Amino acid sequence: MPEFVPGLELSRAFYEDVVAQMLGETPHAAARIGCGSDVLGLDTERSTDHGWGPRVQVFVEASEVARVRRIVESELPDEYAGWPTRFGWDEVPVSHHVEVDTLGAWFQRRFGFEPLGGVATRDWLRTPQQLLLEATAGAVFHDATGDLTRARATIEWYPDDVWLWLIACQWRRIDQEEPFVGRAAEVGDHLGARVLAARLVRDAMRLSFMQERRYAPYSKWLGSAFRSLDAARTLSRPLDAALEASEPSAREVALVGVVRELARRHNMLGLTAAVDENVGLFHTRPYRVLGSARFVDACLARVGDETLRVLPPVGAIDQWVDSTDVLSEPAKLPAIASAYDAWLATSAR
Repeated sequence: MPEFVPGLELSRAFYEDVVAQMLGETPHAAARIGCGSDVLGLDTERSTDHGWGPRVQVFVEASEVARVRRIVESELPDEYAGWPTRFGWDEVPVSHHVEVDTLGAWFQRRFGFEPLGGVATRDWLRTPQQLLLEATAGAVFHDATGDLTRARATIEWYPDDVWLWLIACQWRRIDQEEPFVGRAAEVGDHLGARVLAARLVRDAMRLSFMQERRYAPYSKWLGSAFRSLDAARTLSRPLDAALEASEPSAREVALVGVVRELARRHNMLGLTAAVDENVGLFHTRPYRVLGSARFVDACLARVGDETLRVLPPVGAIDQWVDSTDVLSEPAKLPAIASAYDAWLATSAR
C-alpha cells in the first residue's frame, strides 16, 4: 500500500502527469469537485478503503466528449503512484474515474440548472447546501476558458435576499423548539430533553455556517467543518456543555449561552436592524429562552425578493427535509423538489 497523500493532492498530480498529457492541445477544464471527503479536504488514510483514489472531472465542448472519452478509456494506465485508476465500491462497479462531460451537462445533472445561465430564486431553494459545497469546494486544476471558475463563483454563496430568508428560517427552527427542552425536563423526560437539546445544537451549528457565509456539509463532516468556523472559538464549549449536561439547570445555562452568542453574531453582521440579545422567560413558564422569533421578523423585514416574501418561512429543501437519500442523490432531487414546490404553493402567504 503506497503512503497516504490527501486525495486532492493525488488527483492534481494525476491530472498533471497523466490526464493532461492524454488531452494534449484539446481545450478543456479539469477539477476535482463533486462528492467525496477528499473534495472537502477531510480525507484520511481511513478514506482509502472506500471510493477513494485518483479522480478528475474533465469538461470539454460537446463535440469533443465522445472522442476524449475514447482516449481516456484506451490510454489510461492501470495505476498511478501505486493507486489503481479503476476502482469501485458498494453498488458502484469497477471503472476509471476520469469523468468527461460538458460543463453544462455536469451542472444540469447535479442541480437541474446551469449556473452560467443564471440561478433563479427557486433554484437556490431546491438545491441542498451539501451539493453546493461539493461544487464550490475541491480544486480547479486547469480552466482554458474560465467558464468553470465563473460557474463556481456564481454559486459560491446565496444572493443577499436568499441568505436573509434562509437565516430567518433557521432562527425559526430554533424559536419553535427552544422552550421544549425545559418542558420535557420538567415532566421527567430527561431523554427527550437531551434529544431536543441535540436538535438545537445541530440547528445552532447550521446557523453558524450561514452567518459565516459557508455551506454546511452533510452530517458526517458537520462537526469537523464547524471547527474551522470563527464561531467555534466561542460556541464549541457551550455546545458541548449542552450535550453533556446531566442536570436541566446546567443544560439551560449552556443553551442560553449558545443562543446569546448566536444573537451577538447576528447583530455583528449588520444585516438587519439591531435585535435585542437578552433572554427571558417563556411566557409565564420558568424556562429561559431567547425568543428567537424577533430575529426571524428582523430578517424577513429586510427581504425584498417577492418570490420569498410570500413563502412560509420553512427554508430551503435541506431545512425542510432531512433524508440522506434525498439530499445526497441529485437524481432524486427533481421528484422531491416538485413536492417541495407544491407544498410552498399551497402554503404561500
